[in-house]
Amino acid sequence: MGWKGPDPYAGQRPEATLGASFTRRLCVWVGTGFGIGLVAPVAPGTFGSLPGVALALALAAWLPAWWAQAALCAALALLAVPVCAVAEDCLKKKDDGRISADEWMLYPIATIGLPLLDAPWLIPLTFLVIRALDVLKPPPARRLQYLPRGWGIVADDLVAQLYALAANWGLWLWLGR
Repeated sequence: MGWKGPDPYAGQRPEATLGASFTRRLCVWVGTGFGIGLVAPVAPGTFGSLPGVALALALAAWLPAWWAQAALCAALALLAVPVCAVAEDCLKKKDDGRISADEWMLYPIATIGLPLLDAPWLIPLTFLVIRALDVLKPPPARRLQYLPRGWGIVADDLVAQLYALAANWGLWLWLGR
């Protein structure tokens, strides 16, 4: 992965740039779904969502209470904002498709409280619902993309995930019980 543009740390002490450079590279790595967004030839957002499936399953196993899952999801959503902002700065493109932290870090929102471990058929179903609503971005999600920096990258996905949460719970109540 090559960095384009002038070095923003030129002229600074080497020890000052080491931490900043590491942080920026870490944000790109996390922001691109651990590099998946950089190597996925098509649909980087869909492939970049795959770590979110593992994260949702981990939350279902480790935090069975819906409110604990919701609290951690809120923290992940807030953390995704600066990660996406730094990744966007490094990749030099507004809402770069290779950035998938908004997909994988927010993915568990759409599965809060669902019995993923007891009803494994929910996993592919919720994945399809989540991806469909992320692509469609029902109102007002699409308009939120225009917020600045990381806020725009994350806010539209947050709203899409909340729609997916409602749809996934509706499907669970209709098909699963």
